[in-house]
Amino acid sequence: MIFDTHAHYDSRKFNEDREELMNQLVQEGIGRIVDIGADIESTRKAMELAKKYDFVYAAAGVHPSEVDCLDERSFQWLTWTVEQSVEEKGKIVAVGEIGLDYYWEKDDDRRNRQKYWFECQMELARSTGLPVVIHSREAAKDTWDMMKGLKCEDIGGVIHCYSYSVEMAKNYLEKGFYLGIGGVVTYKNARVLKEVVQYAPMDRIVLETDCPYLTPEPNRGKRNSSLNLPYVIETIAQLKGISKDEVEAVTWENGMKLYHMDK
Repeated sequence: MIFDTHAHYDSRKFNEDREELMNQLVQEGIGRIVDIGADIESTRKAMELAKKYDFVYAAAGVHPSEVDCLDERSFQWLTWTVEQSVEEKGKIVAVGEIGLDYYWEKDDDRRNRQKYWFECQMELARSTGLPVVIHSREAAKDTWDMMKGLKCEDIGGVIHCYSYSVEMAKNYLEKGFYLGIGGVVTYKNARVLKEVVQYAPMDRIVLETDCPYLTPEPNRGKRNSSLNLPYVIETIAQLKGISKDEVEAVTWENGMKLYHMDK
């Protein structure tokens, strides 16, 4: 079975056919999905999907580009929600996606705001024993410096949609983190990412879609879904010189370990 460790089925882009698609995913061998929160509202929706579908789990967190939705009150709700799920052994399995995104943010004050809430959410993960789902875009050094300073190895998690160098991948792998690999690895211009996949141990790679975004070839430009993961599996198999079945089996086990799932 296939484990999609990072999806956004709460997106309005799935509103018209979500239920039909979710049923199709099960039929096509998608055995588990983690729907990832990007702000307070999407975290609520991810939790609703996890409640509705047995094979769907949720991550609760606020994306760095969405931190304006956070204040003392909303963070208190996020904290209570995560703590309650952990206490009740519920279906929130990670804090995420969190991190730094400098693609749009050029102002130092705005970037410092991202850093503040990044650290708050890292500490929430630490206190609840959950792994983190890290988003980092054009912020390689600051993300790494913060992760190292916060002793990220004591928390654990995944670098979602990994997009940096082999050297940076080595840093995260040494801290025990997983690398999230999705549709981008199938792109012709993804030379560095292909090198990362060749370098990384197979037991540190997890599959993800980030759907509805980042659709792999040959469907690039269309709405993404977990149905496209076989294209990612095929590319990883070619890069690693192993079978597609082995990629599927190993990444399933990796996903289970990443999210502390035992069955």
